[in-house]
Amino acid sequence: MARHQKNRIWALVPIKPFEAAKGRLREALPVTERRALAEAMARDVLAALRGASRVEGILLVSRGIEAKSLAEKFGAELWEEVEGADLNGALREGLEVLKTKGVDRALILPGDLPFITAQAVDALIDKAPKAALVASHDGDGTNALLLDLNAPFVPEFGPGSFFRHRAVLGEEAVAESKALAFDLDTATDLEASIARFSRLPEKGRTRAFIGDHLRLSEAAAHKLAERESLDALMTRAAEKRDRSFGDTLTYSRKVFIPLTQLCRDVCHYCTFAKTPRSLANPFLTVDECIAIAKEGAALGCEEALFTLGEKPELRYQAAREALQAMGFASTTDYLAHVARRVFEETGLLPHVNPGCMDESEIEKLRQVAPSMGLMLESASDRLCEKGMPHYGSPDKVPALRLATLERAGAAKVPFTSGILIGIGETRAERVDALLKLRDLHEAHGHLQEVIVQNFKPKPDTKMAGVPEPDLKELLWSIAMARLILPGDVSVQAPPNLSPGDLKQLVAAGINDWGGVSPLTPDHVNPEAPWPHLDDLARLSAEAGKALAGRLTVYPKYVKSSVVWTDPNFHKALLQKSDGEGLARHEGWTPGGEALPSLELPAISTTHRLTRSLERLSSGDELSEGEVAELFTARGSALADVVSAADALRQAQVGDTVTYVVNRNINYTNICSFGCTFCAFSKGKTNETLRGTPYDIGLAETTRRAEEAWARGATEVCLQGGIHPAYTGTTYLEICRAIKSALPQMHIHAFSALEVSQGAETLGLSVPAFLEQLKDAGLDTMPGTAAEVLDDRVRTRICPDKLTSDNWMSVIGAAHAAGINTTATIMFGHIDSYAHWARHLVLLRNLQEDSLAEGRGCFTEFVPLPFVHMEAPMYLKSGARKGPTFRETVLMHGIARLVLGKTFTNIQASWTKLGRGGVAQVLRAGVNDLGGTLMNESISRAAGSTHGQEMPPEAMEELIRACDRSPRQRTTLYGPVSDTRKKAGRNAPPLQEVQLERVDRKPLAGIAAAE
Repeated sequence: MARHQKNRIWALVPIKPFEAAKGRLREALPVTERRALAEAMARDVLAALRGASRVEGILLVSRGIEAKSLAEKFGAELWEEVEGADLNGALREGLEVLKTKGVDRALILPGDLPFITAQAVDALIDKAPKAALVASHDGDGTNALLLDLNAPFVPEFGPGSFFRHRAVLGEEAVAESKALAFDLDTATDLEASIARFSRLPEKGRTRAFIGDHLRLSEAAAHKLAERESLDALMTRAAEKRDRSFGDTLTYSRKVFIPLTQLCRDVCHYCTFAKTPRSLANPFLTVDECIAIAKEGAALGCEEALFTLGEKPELRYQAAREALQAMGFASTTDYLAHVARRVFEETGLLPHVNPGCMDESEIEKLRQVAPSMGLMLESASDRLCEKGMPHYGSPDKVPALRLATLERAGAAKVPFTSGILIGIGETRAERVDALLKLRDLHEAHGHLQEVIVQNFKPKPDTKMAGVPEPDLKELLWSIAMARLILPGDVSVQAPPNLSPGDLKQLVAAGINDWGGVSPLTPDHVNPEAPWPHLDDLARLSAEAGKALAGRLTVYPKYVKSSVVWTDPNFHKALLQKSDGEGLARHEGWTPGGEALPSLELPAISTTHRLTRSLERLSSGDELSEGEVAELFTARGSALADVVSAADALRQAQVGDTVTYVVNRNINYTNICSFGCTFCAFSKGKTNETLRGTPYDIGLAETTRRAEEAWARGATEVCLQGGIHPAYTGTTYLEICRAIKSALPQMHIHAFSALEVSQGAETLGLSVPAFLEQLKDAGLDTMPGTAAEVLDDRVRTRICPDKLTSDNWMSVIGAAHAAGINTTATIMFGHIDSYAHWARHLVLLRNLQEDSLAEGRGCFTEFVPLPFVHMEAPMYLKSGARKGPTFRETVLMHGIARLVLGKTFTNIQASWTKLGRGGVAQVLRAGVNDLGGTLMNESISRAAGSTHGQEMPPEAMEELIRACDRSPRQRTTLYGPVSDTRKKAGRNAPPLQEVQLERVDRKPLAGIAAAE
């Protein structure tokens, strides 16, 4: 629908650079949060203006890269103000720009209106035939000014601007608009916005920021606890939980190791603690602990939770004698020894709960346990008085426990704490405890999770007759914990203590079930069995969440393990985690022999990815952040991503699966580059890996091409290491030699790195060298050497290789020269979902540009899961074990959805996925299986077990077994002659390849490899 051509209205929006914005909030928010808040509000203002039907265009007055990005994102024009210019000067320039466009009226709005909506903007314009004026909520400033650009009035903003503007425009111009009047400048504004946002249906970025970052003051928290209904609290808590943790509910698969049940405290509700006469031995032996851990490891556990009483040697002679007999001075020393042995012999990650600790004890245990815990239980000293549950328990004094939590934060220990409800504390005291935990986390950032545990009366205790808190008390406490604690702190409730109420616990705001053991009981509550993991997954799904395993260290801390854990655990945390930092429980790895599996839920639920999938199906493009979020899909969301990708594949290419008969020729494995992921190259940085360096000559290269032609190939794919003696002439000679012998053979050759290096050695520009390669016979290029197009990753995995921009430039030049290429990503090593998303968006953008030029383009996208087994960075403990199978399926499916408008073909690498993996990704958007290869070297060198050739007969058998129709293709997806097909199906055995060393000069740089 055309915009208004008469009485044209544009919005004029001044936005400060985010780092300089919201200075009046300095006392309420740190600079990082002020910046995030300013960005959130700016995006909401621009989104509302873009959605307003009465606004024809937006002129953004700002400067810098962020301003350019905002303008591009929201379809605005940018007027770059001069650095240091004042607001009124910049606005006057903006108004002059609008006059030159023939704009009749300008709506001037600040970029910090948290409650703005498109409807409010349209309503203001409709009510104001000539001019409109909306005061800020303090009545002093101007928040919205609609003015006629043909009038002589020049607005001046600042303190008192509303009164100045009203004096000129008249009282009739004053308009009421609650959505436009509220701006967010002071701490009081922040507090007021919290309650207001809870009543609004809109889900803007500012509301998300308010929910995730803004802290309730002590007074506001107590007021909220007193006045809000339980339903309202739970709704707000669940919304805040969803913004931070999405649709995933986590748990830790662990074994419980009760190292000792002796304790110097006498809590009146506890049955875990025993006396020496009731125990066969004061402590479990090392062998007993290792035996429990080994059995748990065999069942897929990742964590060894050590439960024990507090410093029993300070009370019991039996404990002191037992420790002395084993050669230890304290329970802490023995715990450190056993935890180290368990980790070394079973691989389980220890989590220890030793009670109150001093600095030296924390430091000692940090070396053997990547996480620790101490329940605060209550911050009320009243509970330690005579007749109360903690009387006679010296370690339950709140100040001592808080001091331990403080020390753990200072020592950078990922920590667990929590409250125990129903032991005589008041609701106000629970709120106080949660506020103290929040203060500690804000000071140190170390609280991974806060447990809200409900008291259970037990026989033979002093509190056996005390009623347990009812469900409403538990739900109230969970909701308050979620609302008080920062958005990055997990809230947990043990599932075995509320077996019939799990869905309601989810509704109250939890995002974690805690430790669940397939082997050992809850030794603190032995009467409450753990739910079966299948039942927990089903109940979680019924509550609208997908169950996912985690490590004892939460994802945030896994990703920053260098800061938060001892070096002893860096390798284990990396190799036990996926790209999100959660646990990888599956046994499958790319290139391995284990059969992959992808469990899709029987229960279908709504999820937060629905909107993104709907937008993709409508042809909209997602931002990097939205694409990254797709990779978090689990449960129903995963099923929906896979289904959407398969539906788009069906619509684009039907049920045909293509493949090409080709041969890989890797002419040298000698390379002067030091890519840490590469298990193929042989050079000075990795001479200890694999076998003999080789560099085959033109005769052997041509012989292999001729043999491939005789076996039905229509393509040779040529790539190799960057030999220090190679020049651009080498690549030209390879093309000429093959084309001279086989004019009809398609040459698919040379990575962007090889092209760049070849051009440099000849003193040519990349476009000029590409023209020479075309003349020499190059037909298309593989899109390898892309790895992951994010330079933060590339500086770690291939520091001397092309930058992301360099790669894009070479591929763009190839397309401009009329040379088609493929596109690849190598993923699952040190990268994250954000990096994958950026890669896909860059490819999407480049393809759109290439198609607009009408020359060359990407013919297909090929995800390459990282094969870890022989990769140097994995062997040096610097990488994950490749992507999980869930991530691998998602990469293929999301690529189809994100690239689908401009990429027809999504290819699976059978050398990395195997037959079972191929069958699964064919149902997730894949329509091509690449080449038959004949001599695959690179995946095999990395440790893949899936063979070096899949001949046409085997390829078509695999495709038909997946209920799809095979079609042999050329490199450019054209038809193949019957003669070529017949040759491929009667192929003689391959001759043994000759791995010769050609005498090329100079060979400086590879002497060490020889």
